[in-house]
Amino acid sequence: MTATSEPDDSFHVFDTTLRDGAQREGINLTVADKLAIARHLDEFGVGFIEGGWPGANPRDTEFFARARQEIEFRHAQLVAFGATRRAGTTADQDPQVKALLDSGAPVITLVAKSHDRHVELALRTTLDENLEMVRDTVSHLRSQGRRVFVDCEHFFDGYRADPAYAKAVVRTAHDAGADVVILCDTNGGMLPAQIQAVVATVLADTGARLGIHAQDDTGCAVANTLAAVDAGATHVQCTANGYGERVGNANLFPVVAALELKYGKKVLPEGRLREMTRISHAIAEVVNLTPSTHQPYVGVSAFAHKAGLHASAIKVDPDLYQHIDPEQVGNTMRMLVSDMAGRASIELKGKELGIDLGGDRELVGRVVERVKERELKGYTYEAADASFELLLRSEVEGGPLKYFEVESWRAIVEDRPDGSHANEATVKLWAKSERIVATAEGNGPVNALDRALRVALEKIYPQLAKLELVDYKVRILEGKHGTQSTTRVLISTSDGAGEWSTVGVAENVIAASWQALEDAYAYGLLRAGVEPA
Repeated sequence: MTATSEPDDSFHVFDTTLRDGAQREGINLTVADKLAIARHLDEFGVGFIEGGWPGANPRDTEFFARARQEIEFRHAQLVAFGATRRAGTTADQDPQVKALLDSGAPVITLVAKSHDRHVELALRTTLDENLEMVRDTVSHLRSQGRRVFVDCEHFFDGYRADPAYAKAVVRTAHDAGADVVILCDTNGGMLPAQIQAVVATVLADTGARLGIHAQDDTGCAVANTLAAVDAGATHVQCTANGYGERVGNANLFPVVAALELKYGKKVLPEGRLREMTRISHAIAEVVNLTPSTHQPYVGVSAFAHKAGLHASAIKVDPDLYQHIDPEQVGNTMRMLVSDMAGRASIELKGKELGIDLGGDRELVGRVVERVKERELKGYTYEAADASFELLLRSEVEGGPLKYFEVESWRAIVEDRPDGSHANEATVKLWAKSERIVATAEGNGPVNALDRALRVALEKIYPQLAKLELVDYKVRILEGKHGTQSTTRVLISTSDGAGEWSTVGVAENVIAASWQALEDAYAYGLLRAGVEPA
């Protein structure tokens, strides 16, 4: 489990997703999940990965045992988390301290109380004994060949209450051999200017190497982390995607991107920053949370442009409306097509889709007008790229792509006496000069239509066997109310290699769903390289 390449020790990127991030509501990591995330983080190139609290629960104990056997870290060192010894004993006799050593982790992070009221009320001991607990535990772990970091819990609140004692905890940890003392904004209530002032003072008064651990309760965790760096901290503790208790922790990805791209600090191995978007999304998949579309740097909307004015400027120079080149963090620029679109938006979107509009102003103008006309009716193309591409190609090629022509369709919902329902759909269509009638049942009218369309077309287009409907969203649009309202349906479809979204709008939810299904199948055939009939 030892890192095969020694990281630069002048600045630490320390990840605590597996410990602090796992405290987020809705995240429940198995040992296999933790091992997968650890591999992703090591691949990204962080210097330290805090794996959990061995001895505190069987899962974390098993994680360290398996990590020793199953992961050969290339960049990171594994860190075990625990507390200073209990009051009234010694570190060499404390079973919790022994469990930290038994984990085999080369680095150990100790949480220590630095707020006088927490010492007296939570630990129920004296201020002097708390200092001795810090000194004894750090010294013991150092004597056993471990590198030690000390997290000063509730440091900033403690500093406000009794700055002399808070600094005494830092000084004691440093003098006992702790490599870094981390000032923790455990309640997340601090602001950047406050963080910067306190870190600068503590650094000057103690001489300790300092780190920062910021919770995000004021929405300032990333800013607070960077303010600490400005004040002299050389160790940042973060979590992937900002996961953590309550509203979360300082987000690893914007912190690292800022350090690399704004501060000019090389905190990752060469080339790893370009993997950031992929790593962010991969970890989101492991924890089973949808990636935030608007997350800085790595969100799919981070470099998405909708306004026509922006598009016109970007056509001249992308840097005019982007603070970095998205490729630096493994992301891409996206043009959103909407009723705000102008000619530049359409031209750039066409280029993105690989469709050369050839500077045809009349063609581009027609597309702009069609988009605005259809969005007025309720269509949305910024969330349905596949439907937009079909619209664009129909204008370029002088008509819609015809893989099949629908004669009629119907869906029947039967309410049975026992309270159950039967859903049946029939589709009549023409494909390659053949009239096809297909009927299928489903667990709902839309599912029945999807199955009937698949039954009708799969013999002629076997490529459709790979298609799977993966998401279905319905929205009632403003205007009429109740059952007379216009309905918009968005469908996401996958062929196993990629995913695309299509849109349908109608007063009838089934009719809107059918439109989106037709586009989904047509686009799937287009992706498969099938020539229109």
